[in-house]
Amino acid sequence: MKIESKFQKKKPVLSFEIFPPKRDKAIQNIDETLAILSELNPDFISVTFGAGGSHTNNQTVELAKRIKHQYGIDPLVHLTCLNHSKFEICELLEELRAADIDSILALRGDANPAVEAKKDFRYASDLVKFIRQYGDFSISGACYPECHTESKNKVEDIAHLKEKVDSGVQHLISQLFFDNNAFYSFQEHIQIAGMHVPVEAGIMPVINKSQIERMVTLCGASLPEKFSRVMHKYEDNKEALFDAGMAYAINQIVDLLAHDVDGIHIYTMNNPIVAKRICDGIKNLI
Repeated sequence: MKIESKFQKKKPVLSFEIFPPKRDKAIQNIDETLAILSELNPDFISVTFGAGGSHTNNQTVELAKRIKHQYGIDPLVHLTCLNHSKFEICELLEELRAADIDSILALRGDANPAVEAKKDFRYASDLVKFIRQYGDFSISGACYPECHTESKNKVEDIAHLKEKVDSGVQHLISQLFFDNNAFYSFQEHIQIAGMHVPVEAGIMPVINKSQIERMVTLCGASLPEKFSRVMHKYEDNKEALFDAGMAYAINQIVDLLAHDVDGIHIYTMNNPIVAKRICDGIKNLI
C-alpha cells in the first residue's frame, strides 16, 4: 500500500527509520532488528540512503526488499539526488519497480567530497518532478520544523517546502525536534501556506549525549531548557541517560498524540530496544 493511503485508513500512523549496515555480510545481522520491529506492527519502515556510491544504494534497495517480502511491511525508500544523474536515478527507480516497491522519500542529500557532484538535480523538488513524470510512485518529502540550516529564514524555508509539495509530495516526515511547540507552530505555518498533506513528527530518543549533539549540529534543532537539564544531569551515567531519554521521548509523543498528530516517525538508530521501549510506553494510545 502506498504511504499516503495509510493516512486515509488510520490516524495516527506509526513508522520507524533504519539504515543499511555498512558491510555486505552485516545486512544478515539486521534480521534481529527487523524481527523485533515487525512485532510492533509499524505501518511502514523507512530505509535511509547513503550520500553516494553503488554499494550503499544496493544495500538500501536490498534491505527494502527484505522488509517488504520477508516481513510483510511496506518500505519507504530514501532516494537522494545531488550526487546522481538522471540515468542513475532511472536505474534505481526500475529496480524498485521490479521489486514491487512504490514509495519513495525524495531528498536532495548532502554533498559528498568522495563522490563527484552531478548537475541533473539541484533540489529535492527537481527529483520529485522527475519521479512524478517517470511513473506511479508515492512520493514523500522531508520537512524542518525549525527551518532548514541552509535557509535564510522560515519564510524562505516554507516557500521551498511548498514548491516540493506542489511538485508532487504527498506526505511529509519531519526532521527530529525536542520542542513540541516548534512543531505545532510549523503545522500552523504550512496550513496557512496551503499545504494540506499529512505530516509525521520525527522523534529521535536520546541514548547518548555525543550522538544527539552531533545530530543537533547537523539539523539545527534547538534544545529546550528541560531537555538540556536532562542531558547535563545524566551525561556521565549511561544507563540513567538512556532511561531519561526514553521518558522524554515518550512524553513528547504523548503530547503529540493529544494534539492529534498525523503520525509518529521514530528514528531507531537500528536499536530495536529503543523502538520497543517507546512502543510499550504508548501501546494504549496509538
